[in-house]
Order: sequence, then structure tokens, then C-alpha cells
Amino acid sequence: MKKYFTLLLLTVFLASLLTGCKNKHGDPPLLPPQESMIIDFTNFESGKKSADFLAQKGVNDYNWGFSALVAGYWRAVIFTTLAVPVASFDLALDQDPVWVEKNTWQWSYDVTVLSVKFKARLVGQIRSTDVLWKMYITREGTGGFAEFLWFEGTSNLDRKGGSWTLNYSSADPTPVLTVTWTGDGTKVTYVKYTYVKNDSFKNSYIEYKTTATSPSFDSSYNIYYYNGSEFSSMNVEWSSTNHNGRVKCQAFYSDTNWHCWDQNHVDITCP
Repeated sequence: MKKYFTLLLLTVFLASLLTGCKNKHGDPPLLPPQESMIIDFTNFESGKKSADFLAQKGVNDYNWGFSALVAGYWRAVIFTTLAVPVASFDLALDQDPVWVEKNTWQWSYDVTVLSVKFKARLVGQIRSTDVLWKMYITREGTGGFAEFLWFEGTSNLDRKGGSWTLNYSSADPTPVLTVTWTGDGTKVTYVKYTYVKNDSFKNSYIEYKTTATSPSFDSSYNIYYYNGSEFSSMNVEWSSTNHNGRVKCQAFYSDTNWHCWDQNHVDITCP
């Protein structure tokens, strides 16, 4: 019995010691939600090119098609130019971090995008009111590049808001897009992309909200876009379940009215 009791005490002591070692650096910061970086474009996935769409003016999916066309520009920015950093952040959610130094943790792993392998290193530093994030990307071999900071940002400790700044590429590591987001701690309800690269599209933006705008619609875009000659503003509202919606753009329609479509994307008269 005495030997059993001694063994039991030793087991408890070792368990306590291991737990103390595991937590001596504190807990790593919680990663922001994946949705903090990605606007949902699934309701407006269109295969139409600009010239094809404009040639079909008056077709019965005109209103939805115009909305899809403009939203598609922003979708292309994320899924082409910024495909690697977005995929890298997505994969970080499945990795275990290691402690680096006081209040700082690191996630290191490989990520493959379009059959090309990259090395990702995400660093999170807990500060007094937020977490500072930095994502470094490396590509080895032919066409490779040395590690560089592809994006950085901050998130509130309660995960209810934050921001990102994404750089263009390893050859041109200057900011191309800023992202601001807010949510309730578990779900992101607002995301805004602002294009900041110094070219014709600078200062264009898209705001995405997942809150009710009317009894019929629970999602919306507020878009400020460049059409090749001037900037224009437009508003889009839709139902994420029924997929019907409406669009307003004075520069395009020459009026301030809503223009609607039904659940099949067919143009209808607005109620």
C-alpha cells in the first residue's frame, strides 16, 4: 500500500510538473477568423467577360449580371494576385504554434497553391489590447524568392475586429489592399477591401455586410469602383438563402432607383 501511495504521489507530481512546463509561456493568441480576409462572392460567380456582358444589354439577367461583373473584379484580386497569402492564412488555422519569445508565437508550415509549394511563417505577438500578425512567405527552386512579408495586421483580443495590409508580390512588396473587419467574436459580419496600390484603381473599395438591410435581404455590398474612365458608386442587396436581390447605381442606370432580380437571377420589377 505504501509503495502504491508513493507511486501515486509521484504520478501526480510529474503530471503537475508537465502541466506547469506546458503553460509557463501562457496560451498562444487565437487566430482571427478566416472570414476576416475573404468576402463571400458565391452569390455572384459569373463566367461573363466585360465585353460579353455589355453586348447583351437588355437580357433578362441584366441586373444580377451587372452586380456580378463589378463584384467579380474584387473576387479576381483575391483569387489571383493574393491567392498565396490567403491560402497560407487559411492553412494556419490547422497548425500548432510554437513559442518564440515573450508573448510571441510562430506557425511554420508548407502550403501548395496551383501545384507550387511555398513555405509560410506566421508570427503572432500578443500586445496590451491586440495581437500583431505578420505572415512571411518563401518560395524555393525555379522562380523562387527569398522570404518576405506578404501581409500583416492586427486583431482585437476578443476577436471582434481587426485589419490586414496585403503586399503585392515578392518583386513589388508594396501595399495593394487593406482589409478592415468586425464581428461578434465568432462570426465576421463586416469586411471592407480598399485598393491602395498607386494606379488607376487606387481608393476603390468594396464593403460587405451580413446584417439585415430590409425584411427581404440579409447581405449587401457597397462598392466604389473604377470603370475605366471614372469612379462610380453602387449598392447591392440580396438574400443569402433565396438569392434574389437588387442593385442601385446612378452612373450605370441613369437613375437612383433599385433594379431587382428573382431567385433565378431573372430581372423583375422591384416591389
